[in-house]
Amino acid sequence: MKLHIVVLAAGKGSRMKSKRPKVLHEVGGKPMLKHVTDTGQQLGAEAIHVVIGHGADQVRYAMADEPLNFVEQTEQLGTGHAVDQAIPHIPDDSAVLVLYGDVPLISEQTLRELIELQDDRTLSLLTAFMDDPTGYGRIVRDAADEVAAIVEQKDASEEQLRINEVNTGILAVSAAHLKEWLPKLSSDNAQGEYYLTDIIEMAVRSGLEVEACQPESLEEVQGVNNRLQLCELECFYQSVVAERLMMSGVTLYDPNRIDVRGDLHTGSDITIDVNCVFEGNVQLADDVVIGPNCHISNSVIGKGSVIKANSVIEDTVIGQDATIGPYARLRPGTQLGDRTKVGNFVETKKAIVAEGSKINHLSYVGDAELGENVNVGAGTITCNYDGVNKSKTELGNGVFVGSNTSLVAPVKIGDEATIGAGSVITTDVDPKQLAVARGKQRNLDGWKRPTKK
Repeated sequence: MKLHIVVLAAGKGSRMKSKRPKVLHEVGGKPMLKHVTDTGQQLGAEAIHVVIGHGADQVRYAMADEPLNFVEQTEQLGTGHAVDQAIPHIPDDSAVLVLYGDVPLISEQTLRELIELQDDRTLSLLTAFMDDPTGYGRIVRDAADEVAAIVEQKDASEEQLRINEVNTGILAVSAAHLKEWLPKLSSDNAQGEYYLTDIIEMAVRSGLEVEACQPESLEEVQGVNNRLQLCELECFYQSVVAERLMMSGVTLYDPNRIDVRGDLHTGSDITIDVNCVFEGNVQLADDVVIGPNCHISNSVIGKGSVIKANSVIEDTVIGQDATIGPYARLRPGTQLGDRTKVGNFVETKKAIVAEGSKINHLSYVGDAELGENVNVGAGTITCNYDGVNKSKTELGNGVFVGSNTSLVAPVKIGDEATIGAGSVITTDVDPKQLAVARGKQRNLDGWKRPTKK
């Protein structure tokens, strides 16, 4: 039986107090809705149908690169009504898995277990046991302990309110049965909505079995209605990521002080100090050391490289045994070769730096290409922008640039050339030449210092 997934994502999320649709708020640097659809893709679904409503255009735009079928629910009349909008797009001989765009951490393993329970004669339901079930629909079981119905909180009796097994809303059932039951739903309830949960009682009356299973953790089925709940899930998510990193051989000085907002791929014997943030796709090879308070996004760091404290690295490729920082900023387009050094208060942008070269202190190198074993002195800048256009600076192998030098692009410095400190270089320098471009020093006798008036 082919699997179709329906993700309910039409709600306004008014308690988020936000202009963004609720399902686009992020956990671990990824919209909640994308967490759900990514898990759906792992299940090998034939199609994923996302029911949208409030902020529909924003959701479409944010998820434009995903292979999703968007179905708009123009009126929010309840979960049953929402699923009914997607049903015309689903063949009768399919299984339907219903998920929620604001329940982002449901696991693939839990869903596979749920799907395996479902067949033509069985509806499978994900339930959970909670110490405080307030707000959730209660699972009503019969004398044989079989699921008989779901009663929403506002419609429950005093006795039913004491039930601590609750409905998560996640279920799997055949499309043919949904097409039979959904038109029979009634809005005659406290909310005036068409509850998807009412199909449980219909399934029982039709002679179907209702099989229930539970998730490994309650956080898997925790929905987000406000910023506090969003923060709670973020903390749980980061704890899971930290545990996975440590179990894979990464040393974390404090697992409560790391944030992974994307995908962090790690080799062996990696050390990460406190308060580090990883965004997008980051790859750390074996033996990498990350100092405290670093922010690294969409970058590759080679084997044995050391990133010292308070460095910011973005869209950069770093070779093996490089040393970066402290307080370095590597901007997009930076490529550093093996055994390179970029030191404190150095900024690079679109800089290609070959093996063994060093930019140790207080410099800016942008739109530049440096050969092997180049030494860039403190306070050096590449003047790459004339107010309209960007130009390139090229330094050959073995170039030595003295401190406090301005290299005015476009300019080429030949192999093993030397630039005297304090120079402003505006024309090309041939290999092995010494270039000095500064005012002539004058020492004046008899000069008197000013005195205070």
